[in-house]
Amino acid sequence: MPIQHAIWQVGSQPQPLTNCKLPSEQLLEDMIVSDPRILSSEWMLIGRQEITTFGGRIDLLAIAPDGSLVLIELKRDRTPREIVAQALDYASWLQGLTADKLVQIYSRFSSGGSLEEAFLKRFGAPLDEDSLNLTHQIIIAAAEIDPSTERIVGYLNERDIPINVIFFQVFQHGEHQLLSRTWLIDPGETQANAAVGKSNVREKEPWNGEYYVSFGDASSRNWDDARKYGYISAGGGTWYSQTLKMLSPDDRVWVNIPKRGYVGVGIVEQAVQPASVFKVMTDHGEQSVMDVVQHGAKYKASADDPEQSEYFVKVKWIDTLDASKAFNEVGLFGNQNTVCQPTTPKWRHTVERLKQVFSTPSV
Repeated sequence: MPIQHAIWQVGSQPQPLTNCKLPSEQLLEDMIVSDPRILSSEWMLIGRQEITTFGGRIDLLAIAPDGSLVLIELKRDRTPREIVAQALDYASWLQGLTADKLVQIYSRFSSGGSLEEAFLKRFGAPLDEDSLNLTHQIIIAAAEIDPSTERIVGYLNERDIPINVIFFQVFQHGEHQLLSRTWLIDPGETQANAAVGKSNVREKEPWNGEYYVSFGDASSRNWDDARKYGYISAGGGTWYSQTLKMLSPDDRVWVNIPKRGYVGVGIVEQAVQPASVFKVMTDHGEQSVMDVVQHGAKYKASADDPEQSEYFVKVKWIDTLDASKAFNEVGLFGNQNTVCQPTTPKWRHTVERLKQVFSTPSV
C-alpha cells in the first residue's frame, strides 16, 4: 500500500500544508551530506558519487557502528522497480570492497581524512578491520515507489536481504519548504537482517532459535544491576535499541559483554519497554528502574527522547556469571548489534560451548 504523508498546521482550524518537490536530487544529496541525520543519526557517511567497477555510480555510502556498510540510492521522484535491480548490482560490487579500498573511498570523500580516526571520533570505539564490511544494507530514498517495487522490497526482506526504502516528502509552509521522512519497513528489521555475522551465503545455515545479545558500554549500563533486577538494555541511539524489538516472551537469549565474554543465559518475560515505564522488583516493592540502578540519572535525562532513551527487556535468568569471570575463548561468535539471530556455523558452535559452561536445566 502506498505510503502517504500529510502535515497540518496546528490551530483551531487546522490547515494542511501543500505538497511540493525539491528542485533536484542534487539538493537532497547536498542536504544529507550537510546533515546525515536526515537519513539516520546512527550512520557516518564515508563516500559520495563513488564509481563502481561495473560503470555505475553510487550516490552515498555510509558505515554503521558495527562496521557494516550502508548503500544509499537517492531518487527525488517516483522510483520504478528497475532501481532495485540497480541497487542490488551496486551491492554486489560493495561486498567485495576491502579495508584498503574503503580507506581510499573515505579519503576522497573527506579530502584526505582518516577512516579509523573518524570512526573512533564518531562512534567512540576503534574500527575493527575484521568486522569491516561483513554485511551491508541497501537503502533507496525516494518520494514514492510503485506497487511492484514495494512487493520486491518486501519479498527480499522476507528472505533476509537487508533492503529498505526511506520516503521523503516536501511541504510548503509560507516561504519555507519542510522535509518529512518515513520508512517502508521498520529500520530495526533491516538492521536485523544485516546482523547475521558473515554475508557469505555459503556459510549460512538455519537459525537455531537462540538469540545473541550484546550488553555493551559500561559507562551507560551495569551488568550487576541487570543480573539483580532481571533485564537487558540498550540505548543512546536507535541503532543500538531498535533490535530489542526482535525479542518476545519465551525467547532465549545468550548475553555477551564485548571484549570480555559471555555472562548469562535467560528467558525473555516481557517485550521491550522504554526507561520511563520499565519497573523492577526491589526490597521496597516495584520501583522505576531509573530510581534504583547505577545509571538511573542518565536514563532520566534521556527518558523523554525516543531516539536516545534507554530501552529494557525483562529477563528471567537461568544462569549468570560475574563480569570478571565472563567466558571467552577463540572461535566464539561476537557482534556489536544489541540483538541478532545469527545464521553461521560459528553461532551453532558457540551455543554448544555455552551449554557446557552455563547451568541450563531449562534449556
